[in-house]
Amino acid sequence: MEIKYLTNDTIDKQKWDACIANADNSLVYAYSFYLDAMAEHWDALIVDDYEVVMPLTWEKKYGISYLYQPPFTQQLGIFSSRPITTEIQEEFIATIKKEFSFVEIFLNTSNGNSNIKQHTNLILPINTLYANIRANYKTDLLKNLKHTEKFSLRYMSDGNYDEAIDTYIKEYADRTPHVKDRHYSAFRNVCKLLAEKKMLFVRKTVSADNKLLAIALLLKDKKRIYNIMSTVLPAGRKSEANHFLFDELIKEFAGKIEIVDFEGSDIERIATFYKKFGAVNEPYYYFRYNNLPWPLHYFKK
Repeated sequence: MEIKYLTNDTIDKQKWDACIANADNSLVYAYSFYLDAMAEHWDALIVDDYEVVMPLTWEKKYGISYLYQPPFTQQLGIFSSRPITTEIQEEFIATIKKEFSFVEIFLNTSNGNSNIKQHTNLILPINTLYANIRANYKTDLLKNLKHTEKFSLRYMSDGNYDEAIDTYIKEYADRTPHVKDRHYSAFRNVCKLLAEKKMLFVRKTVSADNKLLAIALLLKDKKRIYNIMSTVLPAGRKSEANHFLFDELIKEFAGKIEIVDFEGSDIERIATFYKKFGAVNEPYYYFRYNNLPWPLHYFKK
């Protein structure tokens, strides 16, 4: 198998996006326009005529190029419509090691093996009737949904991505200090493109007097909905507004799409929340490689 390294200016973006769209493990983060917006730089590894591809999101420091994971890009890795065998993975990894002396990236669920650290990504198959999905809800979720009936909550579809991003920054930005203003700005740019492509929508929960209680910015491709940015406000916690929002989302899209991708999480309390809906783990993988020269090697332990 010949793996070609292509710099960004030589990548055929049309063929690239066709490969991502047709890949069995397709993910929205891997489209060229998403990478163009979120990655500082990206090149690619290509097999044949874009039959197997892998984006290389890179940056340079102290004259050394390294691979990193861009914000709001949960997982990347190798994509293909053909089975991604262990041999293919090993050849791609070997190629990366020849090109880069330091790597910290997240590979998708089709790229893993027992030697690579797993991370939790909870998904919920919803290609069935809502009643069938609800039958797998945990008892405490059903109790919480019953509790929401006291508050006359409303599920709304008139939110926009700026509202969702601004709310997230106000409530949660201090939890992710590594995400800088420039990253949020880049994410707004890609949201604009996604909205134009009908691959983005916003849903929210409001109170009887129209006060915002919870809001979710969601991405969408032909297979899945991605919960990329959701926020519950303090007032919304009292009324279980987030439980209400995701139940209504599931109700809206049940039987219309394959998967709701909750995008997490290794944090137990967040994982517990999504598991209440019957979500199951579809792990993705953390790959790290450090062959930096001394003394930089020790600084990046």
